[in-house]
Amino acid sequence: MSLYSGYIDKLIDELAALPGIGGKSAQRLAFHLIHLPKDKVKRLADAILDARENVRYCKECFTLTDSDVCPVCANKNRNHKMIMVVENARDLAAYEKTGRYEGVYHVLHGAISPMLGIGPGDIRLKELLQRLQGDVEEVIIATNSSLEGETTAMYISKMIKPTGIRVTRIASGVPVGGDLEYIDEVTLLRALEGRVEL
Repeated sequence: MSLYSGYIDKLIDELAALPGIGGKSAQRLAFHLIHLPKDKVKRLADAILDARENVRYCKECFTLTDSDVCPVCANKNRNHKMIMVVENARDLAAYEKTGRYEGVYHVLHGAISPMLGIGPGDIRLKELLQRLQGDVEEVIIATNSSLEGETTAMYISKMIKPTGIRVTRIASGVPVGGDLEYIDEVTLLRALEGRVEL
């Protein structure tokens, strides 16, 4: 049985389909949106459509951007000889919030997970290897401390070690099973500064 009109139910269903939004949150958001002035709702809808149509992957690090190269990769003041490998763009944003990392990134868009059928060919490892053909001195592996993150870190380490490029892993301090995007900046900074050789 429908509790509200078809339009409200449809809005709630669409919002509830978003990650991290449950039924109650979707209902709260739907009622909030319905009570907003039409111009604010239109701005939100336009922002969503504009982002969906214009956001793409950076040609160098594969984070999300609305230009060919993201602001981090385009910054000549960054250390392009140091690449931090992260699982997703949210992890990149978490490290950028520390304001202390001066290198560049490589976004894998996932982690190796045989249980989920995700292998090395399903994430951006080939592109990472291509980047290593340039002048790179260190690769910092900053994947999550989950089984998948550790598996990915070990795979990357074994892949890069023969090239002679220094490979490090962020230090503990990030809880096992924790996602980087939810960790505070101080913990992330300590993990970065305490990284170890693999």
